[in-house]
Amino acid sequence: MSQGSKRWWGLGLIALAQFMVIMDTSIIGVALPRMQDDLGFSPENLSWVFNAYVVAFGGLLLLGGRLSDLFGARRVFTAGWLILLAGSAAAGLADSVAVELAARAAQGAGAALIAPSALTLLMMLFGAQPRELTTALALYGAAAPAGGTAGVFLGGVITEYLSWPWVFYINIPIALIAVLAAPALMPAGGARRGSLDVAGALTVTAGLAAAVYAIVRAPEVGWASGQTWLVLAGAVAALVAFVAIQAARRDPLMRLSIFRTPNLAAANVAQLLLGAAWIPMWFYLNLYLQQVLGYSAFPSGAALLPMTVLIMVGMVALAPRAINRFGPKPMVVAGLTVLAAGLGWLALVRPGGSYAVDVLPASLVAALGMSLAFIPSLGTAISSARPEEGGLASGIVNTSYQVGSALGLAAMTAVAASYGADRVGDLPALTDGFSAAFVGAAAIAAIGAVTAAVTLRTRTSDAQSATEPENVQVG
Repeated sequence: MSQGSKRWWGLGLIALAQFMVIMDTSIIGVALPRMQDDLGFSPENLSWVFNAYVVAFGGLLLLGGRLSDLFGARRVFTAGWLILLAGSAAAGLADSVAVELAARAAQGAGAALIAPSALTLLMMLFGAQPRELTTALALYGAAAPAGGTAGVFLGGVITEYLSWPWVFYINIPIALIAVLAAPALMPAGGARRGSLDVAGALTVTAGLAAAVYAIVRAPEVGWASGQTWLVLAGAVAALVAFVAIQAARRDPLMRLSIFRTPNLAAANVAQLLLGAAWIPMWFYLNLYLQQVLGYSAFPSGAALLPMTVLIMVGMVALAPRAINRFGPKPMVVAGLTVLAAGLGWLALVRPGGSYAVDVLPASLVAALGMSLAFIPSLGTAISSARPEEGGLASGIVNTSYQVGSALGLAAMTAVAASYGADRVGDLPALTDGFSAAFVGAAAIAAIGAVTAAVTLRTRTSDAQSATEPENVQVG
């Protein structure tokens, strides 16, 4: 196998990692009712089959990035797959609520090691070839919507024709393939000297996990409840302690001055707001299709396919060329603006609407905006960091998107409920609630566009690729 061919096979494995990380958030949806019956989940606790994964994933991403820098991206990538494999086996074999939730948290922990190390490996494989790096990031980005859509379909097929444990068992052969293929396809990368900063790792993990926990739980217990604010206060205290520890240590988990790197903080804010706008749209569009238009799970998943296909084509074919022609900043601003327009159009949904009129055209506009904004903001966030901090930068940008997604979904859940989205069976009220969520998500995307326009710096040549590294070297 030639070196060039090996790089692209390696990219395939990295894209598979992204596909699996996202698929594991969506594949359980159709299986939840049967899991509830078999394991004895209460209606209030059932959502934690999803949330346990998200809390562990979001809370451990920074640690995963740091471990990748210290011990080598390939080692951490492989360890993440092994943890995901063990968590998947335990989740399928679980015979109680506690075991199931612990196994889902283990899956999230494995994903938190896989995601930042995968991006670091991508930079190591393609960092010296800017135009190839843009294409590689586009393929990596396109794997996310593919994983989300595949999860909906596979979850339905597996639950219908096999049994719900197989939504977890499907990870096992894929994880084995990844573990066996990684040594042949991935650069070894060198571990570098440095301490782990256990205190920093504990405080940031606790702070991020508590923040995500409070955010995803708030719609259930109420934003005004004492529990929500107590957990948020604990999260803030832990994160303040983390910042103090980082400022005092000679070898911190996260060098605070990294955020003074041109464009790194701005690109992460763009990713956060992109996630905060996109995930509520995807969530409530699915509910509109099923609860208002009356689609079952399979037709609902099929209805999202055109949007998914456009995102994938846009990321792979359109975005790299546009970035090379116009530069990253204009594409981030334009993408978020187009996303806001698509979301505003979706807000016009009607109780007696139709897919062809109310959903398809607006969802395609939103998908186009997502495909234009995601790659340049992701590439800018990663390539702005120093080479030896690639794992940390990958962990930060993954954390930004995941926390933004959780925050946006929780906030739009509260907005939707206040306009009637919790009145199951009342189609006008449901539609008003979903429409309000789309309006809120459109506002978030618009704020993202303005923020990117103000904070992102334009490079010396607007035609320069968004991902052309200023300091990146091949490890």
